[in-house]
Formats: sequence, C-alpha cells, structure tokens
Amino acid sequence: MEEARMYTKEMDLVDAVLDTLQEMRMSKAELALRLNVSRSMVSQYLNRKYTSDTTELEASLRTWLMEMKGEEVKAAQEVSFQIKARPLQKVEYFESRDYVAVIGLCQLCQEEGARGIVTGRSGYGKTFSLKKYAQLPRVAYIECNEAMNQKDLIRKIEKAVGLPKAYGSIDERMERVTDFFNTASGYLLIIDEADKLITKYTQKKIELLRAITDIAQVGVVLAGEPMLEGLLKAYDQRFANRMEFGYNLCGLTEQEVKEYFEGFEIDDAALSELVIRACNKQTGCFRLLDRTFNNILRIMKEQQGNVITMKVVKEASRMMIL
Repeated sequence: MEEARMYTKEMDLVDAVLDTLQEMRMSKAELALRLNVSRSMVSQYLNRKYTSDTTELEASLRTWLMEMKGEEVKAAQEVSFQIKARPLQKVEYFESRDYVAVIGLCQLCQEEGARGIVTGRSGYGKTFSLKKYAQLPRVAYIECNEAMNQKDLIRKIEKAVGLPKAYGSIDERMERVTDFFNTASGYLLIIDEADKLITKYTQKKIELLRAITDIAQVGVVLAGEPMLEGLLKAYDQRFANRMEFGYNLCGLTEQEVKEYFEGFEIDDAALSELVIRACNKQTGCFRLLDRTFNNILRIMKEQQGNVITMKVVKEASRMMIL
C-alpha cells in the first residue's frame, strides 16, 4: 500500500486545483479566463510563488472546484490522498506563446468591446485557439467559406447567438442582430477564415460586418491567413483602420517543442526530427507535430513501448503526407 502524504492548507488547495485541471484537460490560461483573473496570477499561485493576498483568489478557486467536482474542498483542514498513477498522454491544450497571445487578444476585445485581427498560416493552431476561447460565455464563433453570401453570414451570426430563424431583408436582419448585441452587452464575435469573405469581385460581406460593428456594442475578432490584413487594407480601408489590436502567429519554437514532450522518454534523434516538423518555416507547423504525435502514441500503445525513438517516428510517418 502506497504511503499517504500530508499537506498544509495552501498545498491542499493547490494540489486539488492541479489535479482537477489534469482530469478536465484544462489549461491554466483557461482557468484564469473562467475566474476572470490574470493568467500570471493563477500561474504564480499554482507554482507557489504568489506573494500578495490570496483570500479572494482562493475563494474563487474553491467555488470553481465545487462546480467542477460537485463537492466542497475543505482546505482549512489537513487532508491525505493516495498518489495516483496516470497513463502518459499528450497535453490537450498546450500553452504556446501563440495560444496564450490569441486567448489574450480575444479576452481584451471582449472586455473592451474592441476590434482585433489574428493572422497565421494554416496549421499554426489559430482555429484551435479561437474555438477554445469560444467555449466561454457570450462568445459567438463563425467559420466562413467562399460560397457564403450576405444572407448566409447573417444567418450564421443569428444561429451563433441563439436568435430564432428570421426572414426579411439584409438590412432588417442586420438591425435585429445589432439590437441583440446592444441589449446583451459583453459579447465577442469571432469571424474565422475572414479572408474568404473578401475578393476583388465583392466586398459586401466584409462591409456588412463593419456595419454591424459600427452600430453594435460588441467586440470583434477577425481571423484568417496572413493575406487577411492586406485584403482588408485593399478592399475595406475603413474597417482596417478600426482594428485596435492584432497578432500574427509565429509558430512553435524549439524550446516549446521540448516542453510539449515533457514527461515522455524520447531519444535525441527523434526529438530533433519532431522539432523540424514543428519549426521548419516551409512545411513545419503545430498540426503536423500533433498528427505525428497521435500516431506515435497509437504505435507505443500497440507495442507497449515507453520510449519515443526515431524508429517509432518513422513508423508513425508512413501513412502521413509530410
């Protein structure tokens, strides 16, 4: 039987929070968003380096734990627990600099009712980060495509905010949407793949979005390929001039790749190959790294292995387009 360890009041709460984060596959950044506090405050507290008054933060953490666990965490008493062995698994929400920056920009735009633009190459994790933020309250996420017209765009916005199906002219439905945002304040509207709304033949869809943001009290984040910023400046200069915040995804660094594999046994050759797949400026991206890692985990499970070798990486790559 494993030995139980005793912890003080502070460590009891910290360990309970960390344990729940791991079980819920939730990042510290998301926890900070849910508590409406800064990410650095949460990170410092969970790393036991927070030196300011912790009363309010600890109260919020206990409330969050009760919501997550359905039970009260009594941090005022010493508790013991058995150390649980967990199977190795990848981090579900890796807090790269790009992920943190996109989440932070979205939060800023929502809190201040501002306009922002996020750009990045395909596979860098832009959509993943935006969809993660869109799980929070009062966030409407729209993913665009080239086939959409103005009515399609309005319909998607209506559906995203929960408005019942409506008919009428574009102007009438736009007025209905803006009335909703002005009544239900504090919303963020995320328009992903926004570059697909702008062509040399028509700018009416992006102009419709600008009209909504001019009238409605709503934060807006436009996201798309790196060309989005140039398209916006070329075809709707007025909307481009209204962008208050912006971020261009940089991709993973070598150090971030190493942190991503923290906790796994991996040989140097395999790690070097995975760094190239993540960081290579021509073809490397987070998506390629993630797909490779999914295959690696499947192979290791089948072979009951526990070390990531170059042989495993090569085997994981056989049915992939690199």
